[in-house]
Amino acid sequence: MTGHVIRQTRQKDAVRKALHASGDFVTAQELHRQLEDEGSTIGLATVYRQLNMLAEAGHADTIQLNGSQLFRMCDDPTHHHHLVCTKCGKTVEIEPPDETWLRKTAAAHGFTVSSHTLEMFGLCEDCQQDR
Repeated sequence: MTGHVIRQTRQKDAVRKALHASGDFVTAQELHRQLEDEGSTIGLATVYRQLNMLAEAGHADTIQLNGSQLFRMCDDPTHHHHLVCTKCGKTVEIEPPDETWLRKTAAAHGFTVSSHTLEMFGLCEDCQQDR
């Protein structure tokens, strides 16, 4: 029996490179527009498909912000969290909260913790000054 082989394609390489270059969370539409500006002929559906495959494989982080799904290249395969600017998308990886605090908070409400997700949203210093 042979293992599943993941094909490397020009489109996959272009999406991965553009997402990595961004560094911050971006929508599929923003990434598609960036690729078009660079002369790429990759369709929006292909960008979505490639981003979702990267996320499913654990190579990209995803968040929901203002009704949109955003993607960011994930270089850290361990569980991690983000602080995200809601205006410009600037992203900083942050240390996770103390596991004791998580379990204590859950127990106070009659829950146990099986997994957790924590993303913090606000305005970065530059966007605060633009107000």
